[in-house]
Amino acid sequence: MNLVSTTVGQGPNLVLLHGWGLNSGVWQPCIEQLTSSFTVTTIDLPGFGLNHEQLPEPYSLASVAEAICKVLPETCILVGWSLGGLVAQQVALLAGNQIKHLMVVASSPRFIADDNWSGMQFSVLDNFNAQLELNLPATISRFLAIQAMGSPTAKQDIKMIKQHMDNYPPANSLALSAGLQLLAQSDLRTQLTDIQCPLHFMLGRLDSLVPIKLQENLQDLHHKINITVFDKSSHAPFISEQQRFIEVLVKTVRN
Repeated sequence: MNLVSTTVGQGPNLVLLHGWGLNSGVWQPCIEQLTSSFTVTTIDLPGFGLNHEQLPEPYSLASVAEAICKVLPETCILVGWSLGGLVAQQVALLAGNQIKHLMVVASSPRFIADDNWSGMQFSVLDNFNAQLELNLPATISRFLAIQAMGSPTAKQDIKMIKQHMDNYPPANSLALSAGLQLLAQSDLRTQLTDIQCPLHFMLGRLDSLVPIKLQENLQDLHHKINITVFDKSSHAPFISEQQRFIEVLVKTVRN
């Protein structure tokens, strides 16, 4: 399986991985500002966007990460958001010497909560899965609306993001369901300390999917993790606080 990627700009290699249900169009407003500092590569996850017909068998976290590894630049800064952040952590475990810096946005090594771990309730993902079967477009639209919560211009932000996303093919329904399974079942907590490159988490204080309490769990898990909290953001700081997100990204990778 050979995934399609798109590259623009000049400078150090920066790779962006999107989240569940969406595609690389979500990054477009950021890309317009990043290309003066970076060579920016976007890779749609298998089953999404430009890779909507590409489905690994089985559709597992390892197989998705392996497919991403095949199209990574020789060395790069890797940024993953939500499901893409989970995939990015697995990529860093598989191809550590290619990753100079790993930035994980509104994501977690384990998305589901348990007694000692902050996350979402399994019922949230289960509900999304049920809604997918009933009304796919409405489910995606509702999920997209969650992303910009906290932004004072949320409606305009979502409209703009949707316009960029509509330039890509719709997601494969099998990948949507499989992606939810990855979020429900994956657990990289014990492997997180094996990631050797600098590791930076970006969390939204208003995020209901990846709650801010995760900050404490991450610090207990890996003392070398750097964490930035976006006070006015929900699940997508790069939408709600775009300028600060870009400033933090650029400053972090240059330090």
